[in-house]
Amino acid sequence: MSPLDFLSILHTAERLKDTPRHCTTTNGRTESVAEHSWRTALMAMLLKNEFPQIDIDKVTAMCIIHDLGECFTGDIPTFVKTDSDRKTEDSLLGQWVKTLPPEISARFADLYAEMEQQQTPEAKLFKAIDKLEALIQHNESPISTWSPNEYALNLTYAFDVVQHSPWLTALRQEVLNETKKKIETNK
Repeated sequence: MSPLDFLSILHTAERLKDTPRHCTTTNGRTESVAEHSWRTALMAMLLKNEFPQIDIDKVTAMCIIHDLGECFTGDIPTFVKTDSDRKTEDSLLGQWVKTLPPEISARFADLYAEMEQQQTPEAKLFKAIDKLEALIQHNESPISTWSPNEYALNLTYAFDVVQHSPWLTALRQEVLNETKKKIETNK
């Protein structure tokens, strides 16, 4: 990969720093997609000892690249994102990935396919981390920033993606406990 190709990829990815997400930070500032991706990668790294049989480097790579499609479409909250939105995002991302240097293009394409198919332990762990991070961030944000549908959604979201792991199931339960406490205290 040439230095120019390297810079081009970074310039595209930089858009995620300015791409707002639906959620806010503890202080009520709108979170960026880049911040979400960073914390999913941190979560993966922290889970290395909990999942020694899983290639955590691969999971971390998935976390870092998983929302690059939002460079082209912006963030659309999961509860309003349509199949048409997903198709557009996937198409634009796929077009961009094809323009990358061959070795990068192939690696990204393989990772995106693995994430989409949800068959490997790495892809399943990635998906759980992605969804759990969103819940954790919602619990950290002021409850005044929650949309009305999030009160129910935060009580039920992501249980399906943790079922394959007792540890992740326990984490989801702890996140649920935090959600209930937040709702009860209205903070």
